Amino acid sequence: MKKVNSLLVIVVMLVLVGCGKTNDYAPAADASGEAIFGAVCTECHTPISREVVMVLSEGVANKDGIVKKVQSGSRRMSAFPNIQGEAADRLAEYVLANSQTK
Repeated sequence: MKKVNSLLVIVVMLVLVGCGKTNDYAPAADASGEAIFGAVCTECHTPISREVVMVLSEGVANKDGIVKKVQSGSRRMSAFPNIQGEAADRLAEYVLANSQTK
């Protein structure tokens, strides 16, 4: 029983280490939304097809929602606080133009 509890504690700690991570990636000033998506988002978000890169929940399926999610992250997603301003807008516009909504 002690081994099971110890293993459970280790697994939980490993999961929590991924929570709240911050990625220091900063796009070039003229980077397109597609280039930014390809540089960082595809590490975790595999495009579904050539036309659909993501399936978005209704709460995030807007420009402000995407920018906030990218900059703040979530329990399972790293934060990208250096994707700001026009670069963040271009990324959000690319994601919206190439995604489906649940």
